[in-house]
Amino acid sequence: MGKIVAIANQKGGVGKTTTCVNLAASLAATHRRVLVVDLDPQGNATMGCGIDKSALDLTVCDVLLDDVEPREAIVQAVEGNFSVLPGNQSLTLAEVELVTQAEREFRLRDALASVAGDYDYVLIDCPPSLNMLTVNALAAADGVLIPMQCEYYALEGLTALLGTIEQIRSGANPRLQLHGILRTMFDPRNNLATEVSGQLMHHFGDRVFRTVIPRNVRLAEAPSFGLPALYHDKYSRGALAYLALAGEINRREAASAEL
Repeated sequence: MGKIVAIANQKGGVGKTTTCVNLAASLAATHRRVLVVDLDPQGNATMGCGIDKSALDLTVCDVLLDDVEPREAIVQAVEGNFSVLPGNQSLTLAEVELVTQAEREFRLRDALASVAGDYDYVLIDCPPSLNMLTVNALAAADGVLIPMQCEYYALEGLTALLGTIEQIRSGANPRLQLHGILRTMFDPRNNLATEVSGQLMHHFGDRVFRTVIPRNVRLAEAPSFGLPALYHDKYSRGALAYLALAGEINRREAASAEL
């Protein structure tokens, strides 16, 4: 069974989708089998993988609401040798209709059960809010990867998200763990960023990834080309940082498998 990781933060603009797409490409580059699940109605992860979100016959919405088999909806990323269960604005409908469904918080978990074994990692790009889509992601996941900027308000948002994770763990998904906290858009010249980074390390220790994702123009440009940064400019600081993150995650998984 593949490791299912929800990439989540209730705060928008922290690099969730950037992390999902670039980590998927980087893990695939290390010969891991990867599936991206785009659970955000904006469909940015789908577009970032080079897939036209407006030209899809089937999406994750059909999987959630109409019991379509995930394999029927999964497509290949244009570059990067990984798979995508795409999403688009139809997820806005799913968000509303799921409220009336039986076992509503487990729709994604039950759907992924048939395909998770085909992959080493399933990465779920969550919407930037705590709604029924995010609850589905957390109920399906083994762990939560939290991208966050090292700024004052981010710590407040992190506290709220950790509370949500604890609620889900005590109810819908007892196996849910904090997979790790990823510092994104990091500028070491910024004193506040350095201070917040130190606080994170102090409070969360090795649950903070050692890899830091820098502010990088190539990372910002890559989605407009429908490419992960690794295939836009493989020597850019952003691409190299996500390759380092993939290596760190693989080492963590190997170490936990030996326990």
